[in-house]
Amino acid sequence: MHYTLHQLQIFLKIAQTKSITKAAIELNLTQPAVSIQLKRLQEQFDIPLTEVIGRQLYVTHFGSEIAITAQKVLDEVATINYKSKTFRGIFSGKLALSVVSTGKYVMPYFLSDFLNQNKGIDLVMDVTNKSKVVKSLENNEVDFALVSILPDDIQLQSEILLENKLYLIGNKNAVSEILNNDLDLFNAFPLIYREEGSATRLVMENYLYRNGLQSSKKIQLTSNEAVKQAVIAGIGYSIMPIIGLKNELENGDLKIIPMKGFPIQSNWHLVWLKNKSMSPVAEAYIKYIRDEKTNLKTNYFSWIDNYTL
Repeated sequence: MHYTLHQLQIFLKIAQTKSITKAAIELNLTQPAVSIQLKRLQEQFDIPLTEVIGRQLYVTHFGSEIAITAQKVLDEVATINYKSKTFRGIFSGKLALSVVSTGKYVMPYFLSDFLNQNKGIDLVMDVTNKSKVVKSLENNEVDFALVSILPDDIQLQSEILLENKLYLIGNKNAVSEILNNDLDLFNAFPLIYREEGSATRLVMENYLYRNGLQSSKKIQLTSNEAVKQAVIAGIGYSIMPIIGLKNELENGDLKIIPMKGFPIQSNWHLVWLKNKSMSPVAEAYIKYIRDEKTNLKTNYFSWIDNYTL
């Protein structure tokens, strides 16, 4: 057999995404290039790696076993590369994180200087919703995760990076003067939610429950950016973390609606499994965070304090 590491990498991504199109996007390749490499890999086996039923691609049981082996092979190759760099005096390794979707406005600022100081480190960061982040922690698939609500059924250690403040947000034509601090707003106007499993949605639902409120109309969207654009367009209001709204607040596309019980406050926590055996890279990163987080907060997030009710 003469399969290549490139073919194994492509097949592993297909197995993970269950899609040639998605695999091509994540690998920054064209869809035909991915299809060709899958075909060449398949030609070396008598047993199918994948099958298509309807329009959906499925990985066969045999394909799943090959994907597991491919992951091990690629991990060993990465280890060889890291050891090679280490012998040349370059601090190297992989740093794996899982970040809740709103955390994409936070995490890069707590990574950039560390990565610039350590060019031999590879970053793998998955940005997804809270339920998937928790699952990656439970399965010990990542070094760290960034969450705003700590899961209560996993033993974790944590480091607070930043305050997380959520406000009621409307567009530039929002009726804040008419319904200032009037909870009837929630009965009068649509409220835009994130999807099930989102920490922001949980905060919204808890606020409404505590105040005995119901929204007149519920609209559900699956990303913070989609919610933001819907609010700007005037479709409704939403309860949103201020961390992702800097530009829109400054240019007037969005505004904070003064309302009883706001801001809702929590913290952005960098978390990891208790008693986890940390790699040298993970140990170096947590030391960096503890040494630098105050300066990073001041340098990048002091603007948040300009928005108080």
